[in-house]
Amino acid sequence: MADLQDESPSTTEVGEDDCLPDDPGPVPASLDRAYHRPAQPAGELLERAHALLAGHPVADGYSGLPWALRHLPWYDLELGEAAIDTDVPRLREGHVAALFWSLHRPEAPDGERAVTATLEQLDLARTVVESHAESLRLVRTAGQVIDARNRGRVAVLLGPAPGAALGDSLALLRILHALGLRVLTLTDTAWAGSSGLTRFGEEVVREMNRLGVLADVSGAAPDTVERTIALSKTPVLCSRSAARALRPHPANLPDELLAALGRAKGLCQVPLTAEQTGPTVPDVADHLDHVRDVAGPDCVGLSGTYDSGAVHPRDLADASRYPHLIAELLRRGWSETELALLTWGNVQRVLRSADFVARAAQQRREASTASIAELDAS
Repeated sequence: MADLQDESPSTTEVGEDDCLPDDPGPVPASLDRAYHRPAQPAGELLERAHALLAGHPVADGYSGLPWALRHLPWYDLELGEAAIDTDVPRLREGHVAALFWSLHRPEAPDGERAVTATLEQLDLARTVVESHAESLRLVRTAGQVIDARNRGRVAVLLGPAPGAALGDSLALLRILHALGLRVLTLTDTAWAGSSGLTRFGEEVVREMNRLGVLADVSGAAPDTVERTIALSKTPVLCSRSAARALRPHPANLPDELLAALGRAKGLCQVPLTAEQTGPTVPDVADHLDHVRDVAGPDCVGLSGTYDSGAVHPRDLADASRYPHLIAELLRRGWSETELALLTWGNVQRVLRSADFVARAAQQRREASTASIAELDAS
């Protein structure tokens, strides 16, 4: 391979890449839902984690890989790239079978530039998948995710994209969907701000339901989150949100919103970042425990946020490390059913629901031609 340039991004982690302790000790009663269990050696827990993930692999809710690849002069994901967090060998080692590729950009452009930037990201993502066709497959539906897995490919879903990418146009939403977009983040726009959804914002959500584009409300104002949950006929996502009760990050959700998301059968995908969930594997597991307990086991998922510029907890440095997190959850007494939902089942449920609602809505409702000027004129 060609030498990587000095400015290429590198894997970021808190501290050294530690292994699980040889003796994890007894499980605290507050963390063990099935009373006291004898401690298991770390090696046995890791073996169990690998075995479980072989049958129920990870559907990762947020990857910044397309943006990270823009900074590399040359790359081959099949061979592996030390300058990034995600490549095919590490996806295989981590049992990752599906990835949502973010179309966000760090500098958050707005207006016409946001539209152009999103299209450029989307074009790059499609090019990357096409150039690694033996290992990756671009997919749109839950059925295509399963088919990709059965064929030994990692399924790539496009999104989330920033709300500004619509340029306040429902026609652009339809164009982005036609190009493969599956998730849109409802923040930082004139129609989804601190005061919640405007009338045009509500029409955006209805049209997303009709198309099968999922609404992502991570980082959105509470009024926007509540209104989107109430309005959407498909489950609502939080692509990068943990528990604010444990860590007061603005993108983390308070318990009342977690409970509302759970009642609506939405999905909170907990990020593996030191800033939002803490610097260690047990810290991340604490957030997963909390979200499961407040929102329910049907409403919790994983969001690696690798290659996004985030700092990751110890022992979760890259996409290969998911078995170490699953081993910690096994130590805490998570059942295999709960873990299967966490890693794979909940994302599949949300995608199937969106596909079903879209098919039904398209039979009842024509494409919306409403404009922001019509609906939000004061």
